[in-house]
Amino acid sequence: MKAAVLQMTAGIDPAVNAATLVDAIERAAGLGAAMVFTPEMSGLIDRDRTRAAASIVGEDDDIVLMAVREAAERYGVWVQLGSLAVRRADGRLANRGYVIDADGAIRARYDKLHLFDVDLPSGESWRESASYAPGEMATVVDSPVGRIGLSICYDIRFPDLYRTLSDAGATVLAVPAAFTRPTGAAHWEVLLRARAIEAGAFVVAAAQTGTHADGRTTYGHSLVVDPWGEALLDMGETPGLAVVDLDPALLTDVRTRIPSLRHRRPIPPVTIVA
Repeated sequence: MKAAVLQMTAGIDPAVNAATLVDAIERAAGLGAAMVFTPEMSGLIDRDRTRAAASIVGEDDDIVLMAVREAAERYGVWVQLGSLAVRRADGRLANRGYVIDADGAIRARYDKLHLFDVDLPSGESWRESASYAPGEMATVVDSPVGRIGLSICYDIRFPDLYRTLSDAGATVLAVPAAFTRPTGAAHWEVLLRARAIEAGAFVVAAAQTGTHADGRTTYGHSLVVDPWGEALLDMGETPGLAVVDLDPALLTDVRTRIPSLRHRRPIPPVTIVA
């Protein structure tokens, strides 16, 4: 089954970002893709909180979400909309991913569980929790390319989440991201390959890339990794769209050769020996 991966350099104008997404969905449909995967924060990247606040609205009023739903229905493809910044009913913000079907209906939502609060040696400082509330639920959803386990960016560092998703039957792990350059160069590929091997699943990681209008830079290198841990796709640092085949026969073959999912056991309490 063909999946399309969008690598983009989202900016501070949601209308411009929405146009990029709609164009990608149209092109993906023309290439025969059943589903399109987009990066984290596909609708808005803006570290200026005051300026960004005017563009972060409730789900029903989000022009990017509306445009993507309309395009999914128009072109007859599913979309894993990596994430959007949305305002929750309680007034707090969520970094929320979506799965949208070919009728434009929202099949699943996922709010990012792990928030990125860190000071990097490069001088970059990130406090995602200053703006966003963490999610409370893990999510899997059936799709044309398999049962998808949803996650977002920093989640990739927490393997327990992916064990939970694969225990729930996920055969594809979505990891939309906006990785920084230092952490991306050090850890991006090895973490994605590890999660694919552990889960015996495809990993589809659509990423932001390049220098954004708010001044930040992201790593790019959108990856698709097969259940054996081999990279089927690496998009480098150039924005664009690529299509890759997620072959279910390969998934069956790998899980037969390495039946580790069947061998999982509950982890007993730790014995501490002083």
